[in-house]
Amino acid sequence: MIKEIIVVEGKDDTVAVKRAVEADTIETNGSAIGEEVLRRIALANERRGVIIFTDPDHAGERIRKIVARHAPGCKHAFLPQEKALYKGDIGIENASPEAIRQALSELRTETADIAGEVTWEHLMDAGLIVHPDASNRRLLVGKLLGIGYANGKQFYKRCTSFRISKAEFDAAMREMEQQLEG
Repeated sequence: MIKEIIVVEGKDDTVAVKRAVEADTIETNGSAIGEEVLRRIALANERRGVIIFTDPDHAGERIRKIVARHAPGCKHAFLPQEKALYKGDIGIENASPEAIRQALSELRTETADIAGEVTWEHLMDAGLIVHPDASNRRLLVGKLLGIGYANGKQFYKRCTSFRISKAEFDAAMREMEQQLEG
């Protein structure tokens, strides 16, 4: 049984999570998150902790930000888009139990102390921003670091708020370069 409560977007996500692990969930009912749901999430975070596990798309990212703002210090699970895709639909409900367990095993905790080792200049030097293939490179590195895909500014914020070390970043960059070459 997972101690924390997993925040998902809807009923189908709850079903998929419960196929993979024994856990309690709170459903946001999509991006129209009500105040009562946010209060339940904040209480759950105080009492048991919360894992935010939203769809790897724009709406899921918006929900993740709202929940994290109302319940600081949450853990985050990220599912790569290709593991959440079925007939053009992206969602946790489409993921295999193995993919869900993998995502939940690679949790990241956001911290308020934003003093990470990875700088904006590191992202520029690595071709993750201001580069013709920056989007694809961020997708690969985000997957390797377990922080998901994001635009350049959000990727930098994730590197700092999840305290990605320079050593972790450099290892992910080497792996990405190997993947792109091979």
